[in-house]
Amino acid sequence: MKLYKIWTLFCCLLLASAFVVGCGSDDETDEHDDHDHGEAFDASTMLNDFANTVVLATYSDLDNKAGELLLTVKALESDTSQANLEKAQQAWKATRKPWEQSESFLFGPVDTQGLDPALDSWPVDHVNLQSVLDSGDDLTVDFVSGLEDTQKGFHTIEFLLFRDGNQRKASDITDRELAYLVSTTENLKASTAQLRLAWAPEGENFSNIVAQAGAGSTVYPSQSAAVQEMVNGMIVIADEVANGKISDPYNESDTTLVESQFSFNSISDFQDNIRGIQNVYLGNFMTDGQGLNVFVNSKDADLDARFQQEVQAAIDAIGAIPDPFRDSITANRSAVQAAIDAVSKVQQTLEQDILSLVQSSEFN
Repeated sequence: MKLYKIWTLFCCLLLASAFVVGCGSDDETDEHDDHDHGEAFDASTMLNDFANTVVLATYSDLDNKAGELLLTVKALESDTSQANLEKAQQAWKATRKPWEQSESFLFGPVDTQGLDPALDSWPVDHVNLQSVLDSGDDLTVDFVSGLEDTQKGFHTIEFLLFRDGNQRKASDITDRELAYLVSTTENLKASTAQLRLAWAPEGENFSNIVAQAGAGSTVYPSQSAAVQEMVNGMIVIADEVANGKISDPYNESDTTLVESQFSFNSISDFQDNIRGIQNVYLGNFMTDGQGLNVFVNSKDADLDARFQQEVQAAIDAIGAIPDPFRDSITANRSAVQAAIDAVSKVQQTLEQDILSLVQSSEFN
């Protein structure tokens, strides 16, 4: 989580607001007649599938994997063997995948309840983390939960489990590190459970608030408002990947700005961010649902086909960056720039074509 996410989201909201204000103009209506010639689109199934088949399913998988991570961390505390360390490292990477894919919908409870920064603030400061280890504080779950966001969450766990891409020796892990590791993983698991329950029917049921947009939803007065939220979520993560996660360390040639720098998991992180866009657009995570592509295809089949190709091209371009990313920002700059360009194209199509199409279309 980076501070400029807030600025990007603010800009997206301004863009949407500006469009709504402009809709009162006859000229503006005429300008969008080409897109608005079909029947009103009923987004009920699409919104229901987005909320349940994509979002809730992703958060459920995240919570399950966080539970598995906690079990491996506790096993490592009980028996600090090399085998147990490697199991915990693999569990961290497995938990990372659904979280990174979920960054394509960083709105709702993950935002309003402060769960994004609590789970995934970066970059982390070695000195900041070491100060916790060097303190005389009892590293209980309650104590760790009260720390700054940059002193807990995914990247604190990563720092304790990995060492700059090299295989850490289990024998080097101190008792203080184990205590910190267990407590911050307990804290992470509590956050993933809170996030899942915020969307689940047995919890706050934010899934239903999205699914009922325009039909009694307390947050979304229209289906169009909810669909625009979906698109803006994709825009925010495309912007962050292109103009933050990849560009910041690339432009500064600074490895300390690299996300997941200790595990060398950066490229997988970036790809999963774009796969999250793909999941939202196609309406699937582990099972298939109705995605935004059904709406776009009903209005502009060429745009639908083009965007699907652009998203896959961005995933492939990121994957073409030689590992580790932290070395490629200086050693393979053309590959990094190609990935930036590919993700920027996804962002541009979302902003200029898909969001405009949603804004100019009628929904039930």
